[in-house]
Amino acid sequence: MTESKPSLSVVLATHDTFASIAATVRHLARQTAAAAIELVIVAPDRSELGADESLLAGFGAVCVVEYPGGSSPSHCNAAGVRRATAPVIALAEDHCFPDPDWAECLIAAHRGPWAAVGPAVRNANPGSCASWADLLIGYGPWLEPVTGGEVEFLPGHNCSYKRAILLEDDALLESWLEAETLWHWELRRRGERLLLEPTARVAHTNFSRWSSFLPVSFYNGWLFAASRSRGMSPARRVVYVLLGPLIPLVRAARIARAVVRSPALLRRFCLALPAVLAGLACDGFGQMLGYAFGAGNAYRQAAAYEWRRDRHVTEHDRHRLLEAAE
Repeated sequence: MTESKPSLSVVLATHDTFASIAATVRHLARQTAAAAIELVIVAPDRSELGADESLLAGFGAVCVVEYPGGSSPSHCNAAGVRRATAPVIALAEDHCFPDPDWAECLIAAHRGPWAAVGPAVRNANPGSCASWADLLIGYGPWLEPVTGGEVEFLPGHNCSYKRAILLEDDALLESWLEAETLWHWELRRRGERLLLEPTARVAHTNFSRWSSFLPVSFYNGWLFAASRSRGMSPARRVVYVLLGPLIPLVRAARIARAVVRSPALLRRFCLALPAVLAGLACDGFGQMLGYAFGAGNAYRQAAAYEWRRDRHVTEHDRHRLLEAAE
């Protein structure tokens, strides 16, 4: 720990050992503002972590939070948030790699009145239609090239927040981090402001194996609807279930509107459209079940796909991940 207080805490969780987050840590270590970063690693067992000390030497501070049995990314992230000390906290993933000036841009942006600041996103494994479909479905409004400014919601799992905002609803923190879009809507309802900062850039690795892309689309849709329907009246939930078959078409139209700003992105969308519709159909069916029956085991199923993205990509993409870790 340096004598000066860090400006940015980065929470990064692993389901097993340091090896699974090494690529992200390497990108964080290359940050122009690395000395101002407190890296908060959440792991099941400190003694089994096996951290590479040479990668950690350049950070302003490093701490390890033990969270045994942490199968849920949102619970792990919440544990890290509660331990973080910087005034701004960013969430990171083992499969999302920030550009070298990412942290510097976030720190600068948070000097403004923003409760949350999100990055621009690009594809880290652009070689398949499934990968592009997954990226377009999950991150369409924030894909490069994109104009920054105040927005209604930001890319989940890769946002930065003012620490005071995160801890304002401490008892609900795990729930909010399950489906961050819902929390962003709630923050907006309270009068808070969200910023998309296009100079803060990340490369996101997406599901490129169909055997992973389709099931995770289904479970993510189920989880989103279950989270959104908390507190809904039974009648309103029935209406959402009945409208479920329209979800793929509505969401496809929204994605098209989001990417029409860029001829390159629009071309990608057109080429990946069959895959996009397949993913959205799975998502829509999942949402119908979520509105009808609640969460069930959807969260456990969805969480299983979030760890070790290298298990859910093609062999070619796996090699790209290995290169990123070097």
